[in-house]
Amino acid sequence: MAFRTQIRIGALLIGALDFAAAQGFLFNVRHGTVRVTETTISFEDAKRTLEWQFGDVQQLSLSQSQLRLLTYEDQRWKLGRDREFVFDRLPPGIADQLYGFLRPKLDQRFIVELADGALQPLWQVEVKLQRGRGGSRGTLLIGQDRIVYRSQAAGDSRTWRYEDIEIVSSPNPFELTFLTPERSGWDHGSPTEFRFQLKTALPESRYNELWKRLNRTRGLAFLSEM
Repeated sequence: MAFRTQIRIGALLIGALDFAAAQGFLFNVRHGTVRVTETTISFEDAKRTLEWQFGDVQQLSLSQSQLRLLTYEDQRWKLGRDREFVFDRLPPGIADQLYGFLRPKLDQRFIVELADGALQPLWQVEVKLQRGRGGSRGTLLIGQDRIVYRSQAAGDSRTWRYEDIEIVSSPNPFELTFLTPERSGWDHGSPTEFRFQLKTALPESRYNELWKRLNRTRGLAFLSEM
């Protein structure tokens, strides 16, 4: 038999889930409050309220600790660099919930700096992500419709849908490179290349299948069959 307190807690949890499904999310960050709905993201503090439609966002980046919005607003004092808003100190666990909520609503402008834990990989390989003179180690997981790089290094994990990858290449069996639309650099003007060193050789058949999957998402079926 359930106690009244157990029933009450269960009702509160169900109510919170219903609110998330219908209204989105409302949570505190450093300096204010963020609300994410089906179509908008807004920020409020003691002095102002800002709101963006998803169409007004050039790039939305989500990590375990931050939500970053790159807008189309110019900053003249930064030589026209587009303005970015950074909301950090996200509540524990909110990033994974936001990922599930936003994934079906956004396109390639959604940059997922998380490893999708629900992915059932077709195959996986231990890798090193090369960044400048260093990099990070982790696991590259290839799934039916997306690819995950899972790493313990802060900010390096990623989840990409196949349609979010512009180019895949493999100059040799121990290297795999993805070019993505993630905007990087001082002015957020350059696509981002992720170059992986593989700890075990990649069979040509696996690379060919990966290449075909990527092209199928772009409607290039005739190329996939070549």
